[in-house]
Amino acid sequence: MPSIEERDPIELFGDWFAEAKDCGLKEPTAMALASADKYGMPSLRMVLLKGYGPDGFVFYTNYESRKGRELQENPQAALCFYWMPLGRQVRVQGRVDTVSDDEADTYYKTRHRDSRIGAWASQQSRPMASRYDLEKNVAKYAAKFAIGEIPRPPYWSGFRIVPRLIEFWSEKPFRLHERIVFERDSDDAAWTTSRLFP
Repeated sequence: MPSIEERDPIELFGDWFAEAKDCGLKEPTAMALASADKYGMPSLRMVLLKGYGPDGFVFYTNYESRKGRELQENPQAALCFYWMPLGRQVRVQGRVDTVSDDEADTYYKTRHRDSRIGAWASQQSRPMASRYDLEKNVAKYAAKFAIGEIPRPPYWSGFRIVPRLIEFWSEKPFRLHERIVFERDSDDAAWTTSRLFP
């Protein structure tokens, strides 16, 4: 069996992610997403992983939200998964691409109908006078799309973080944790590995 350093990092992530889904966590797809605006001011929030593979890690959002604007202005990001019951963390850094319209449409159709209405109703990250503003918008779009399909809003789609660095962290006794980093210089370059002091 190959050592952890000899593994493909995406396959290794898949193994860890499968264990996270089986360990009783309410939302194993939750990941912290760090972005920065064009001036370098960072911001951080939790989002949900909706797909991953050799081409990267995908989530969906409103492109007019703060994170959407930042990722378009400064297309670099970092992710962090923390699965406490397993004592494991995965960090990802890389450039940001937008997903194709076909990919976004395919995912959007899998969402619950109320979530699709919510994508139309929420002016994400913009000021709201009261909760009633949101409820009024939900009612408006629920009436508009009362029957039939609910199309994907033109401002709602996905981002893909294409990794240049993936770090796997495992909790060990006495804070002598294990940290293994996979890095590459380009999308088609081979991964190199190194171990870091905890």
